[in-house]
Amino acid sequence: MNRIKHFISQSFIGGVLVIAPVIILLLGLRWAVNSVQSLIAPMTGPLVRLTGAPPLIIDVLVIALILLSCFIVGTIVATSAGRWIQNFVDAHLARFAPGYRLIRDIIQQMFGANSNSPFTKGEAAVVQLYGIQSPARATAIITSRHSNGWYTVFVPTGPNPTSGFVYHLPPECVEPRPDIKLDVAFKSIISCGAGSAELGIIKSPVN
Repeated sequence: MNRIKHFISQSFIGGVLVIAPVIILLLGLRWAVNSVQSLIAPMTGPLVRLTGAPPLIIDVLVIALILLSCFIVGTIVATSAGRWIQNFVDAHLARFAPGYRLIRDIIQQMFGANSNSPFTKGEAAVVQLYGIQSPARATAIITSRHSNGWYTVFVPTGPNPTSGFVYHLPPECVEPRPDIKLDVAFKSIISCGAGSAELGIIKSPVN
């Protein structure tokens, strides 16, 4: 009887582990589609009424035009004249919309457009936040090296690596790990530390 109960419970849990991620993914896609449709509704609504075309086709065309516009703008700002225009627009928007520059910097950091973005230019490290006397260690990203030898590091919080804390630490508390790629380090953070042993985060046992 116990074996039957164990078999049923294991089968049920196994089914949940397979089906639940698929359902969550579909819900996420549905939310993303609805959000995009709401954002582009001011453009798609008039076009649907004007052309009489199916809304789905108009949505796809508008999204394609937006992506094409992003490509064209990106091509323009890659030139010297485009960069001048971008700086001119940024300066005026920052004057009239104080939150614009903050939003721009966050997006540039997220997508790695900023040359100092820790998500593309940082270096993985293992840090001792509470001093070398403490055995506690944390996975961190080196974001800056100072002339006196100190480091500025970003310690992400799992499972969301885009949030975390910034620390300024002396060199004896920071162990750079160039052997660990950033995407692998972030994968470990997203999984709340799973896989740290395979990465060799802790090289030797703590006595």
